[in-house]
Parts: sequence; C-alpha cells; structure tokens
Amino acid sequence: MRKQLNFLLILIITAFILSNTSCSSSKEMGDLTEVEMQQTPVLEKALLWKISGNDLSSPSYLYGTIHIINDEDYFLPEGTLSAMEKAENIIFEIDMNKMTDLTSQMGLLKELFMKDNLSLKDLLSEEDYTLVQNHFQEMGLPIFMLERMKPMFLSIFGSGDFDIGGLQNGKMKSYEMEFFDMAQRTNKPVSGLETMEFQMSMFDSIPYTDQAKMLVETIKSSDTGSDQFKAMTDVYKSQDINAMVTMISDDESGMGDFDELLVDMRNKNWIPIMEEKMKAGPVFFAVGAGHLAGKNGVIPLLMRAGYTLTPVKSSAQVN
Repeated sequence: MRKQLNFLLILIITAFILSNTSCSSSKEMGDLTEVEMQQTPVLEKALLWKISGNDLSSPSYLYGTIHIINDEDYFLPEGTLSAMEKAENIIFEIDMNKMTDLTSQMGLLKELFMKDNLSLKDLLSEEDYTLVQNHFQEMGLPIFMLERMKPMFLSIFGSGDFDIGGLQNGKMKSYEMEFFDMAQRTNKPVSGLETMEFQMSMFDSIPYTDQAKMLVETIKSSDTGSDQFKAMTDVYKSQDINAMVTMISDDESGMGDFDELLVDMRNKNWIPIMEEKMKAGPVFFAVGAGHLAGKNGVIPLLMRAGYTLTPVKSSAQVN
C-alpha cells in the first residue's frame, strides 16, 4: 500500500511539472500570415530575460525552464543566480509550496481518476489496451493500479526515455524543484501564477477518449523517445526558444489540438498577474520555455503590453 501511495504522489508532482512540456504553438512560423508574422517576433536565443519599462521601479526577470532534464545536462546561464538574488519573490506556474505539501497532495489524489467509474478498457480497443498494459508492465507498473487513472497523466510515463524514479535517485532534475530549493535556502517568498486546482481542471477539459488516443500515440512513438528527448535537450541547451516552440508543436501525442486551452489561454491569464506582482517589487518568474515564444508567448504578450524584454545572453554555467 505504501508503494502504491508513493507512486501516486510522484505521479501528481510529475504531472504538474510536466503538464505543458508537450504543448506549445501548433502553428509553425511558415504557416503564419504576414500580419501574424509582424506580431510574432523571432526572439533571440536566451532563456533568461530582463523585464523593464512601464514605470517599473526595478526590473524583474523571466526564465524559461525545461521541466525535466538529465542530471548531466542540467545547467544555468550566467546571470540566473544574480537575477534570483535581486528578486524579492520567486513565482512559478503554480505554488511549489503546495506541490510539496502532503496535505495538498492527498486532497488532489482523487483528481487522478476518471469520473463515472470509467476505465481504460472502456476507452481502448483490445489491441491498444494490450499495448498499454504491456508498456506499463515493462516499467514495473501493474495495470490494475492505472486502470481508472486519467489517460493524460499516464501519457507522461508513455515515453520510453522517462525514468519514473529519476527525480528521486538524482538521474533527472526539475528546474522548478531546483529553483524552489534555492528560494528556500535564501528565504525568498514563493508563489504561483495559477493554482493546482486550475491545472487539474485542464485535464477534465479534454475528453477522456482524446486523452486515451494521446496515451496510445505516445507509447507507439516511444521507440524514438530517447532521440526526441535528446533533441529537445540539445535545443534547450542552445537556448533557442523559437525552435523549442516549433519542435514541441511537432509532438506526436496530439496535445497541440488543445493548444489554445493548454498554452495560449494560460499565457494571457498570466500577464495581468505578472504586472501586478512586478509593480510591488522585482520578481523572478520561472515558467516552461515553451510558453515564452510564439504569437501568444509570454514575451510577445509582455512586449505588446508595453514592457521592454531584454535577453540576458551569456555562456552556460553548469551546476
């Protein structure tokens, strides 16, 4: 029972930090109209951006994360630690305090499961169900533990390159968790742009049948998962946030079909919250790099709101 509970808690935490890793603008640059191109600047290669202007008393900073990365590939561009030191608050997509709070996690466990007693067998053909069953059996996860879970959660573990214990054994790192640890060590207040409950609600906005299709497609493409993960990591290390948007949009899981819900709407919701927080003092924002670029990316949206976004370009500092 303890092992099952630990697995569920890991699943909740991982689901939150990965919830938008496979989502971004589904429209490639070549498909944009001339007017849209004018509204979609090709941004410089940088993960760290300074936010100034609009009568801000002091600049804030925006950092694009990749939610999961192999330990040997983890790095921080020079200037990142300095930006965090200057900030009075560290703000993530969601409040990391709640993500690490056992009471909050326990309260959300029920949200892992489908409503109306639906199961994977109700959503999949016999052939696809066997495919899913065998995949998780090879991972050491018996299907009875997963039968009623929302397929979108399971898609996170559908890729062949994901190590379920990686965050625990140190083989993989989460930028959000690393930044959260830094904030705790320096007594920086931490908060979020949206709540865990809201992120959970997004899973319910996507029909279970579509979620099941994503799960099957993710598993079927898992043979090339390691190559895709390496390619994504290489693009991230090059700090090319434009390429990340295009690359993620080519994801075979089909999440791009829900782009407006999973990315664009959230980006737009964040802007007034970011503005309010920055007026109160310097902030270090850390959100998925796939949210930064593109027509409705956070950087273009802030620019259109009158802010000056300046890339902090420097060599990588490996931690």
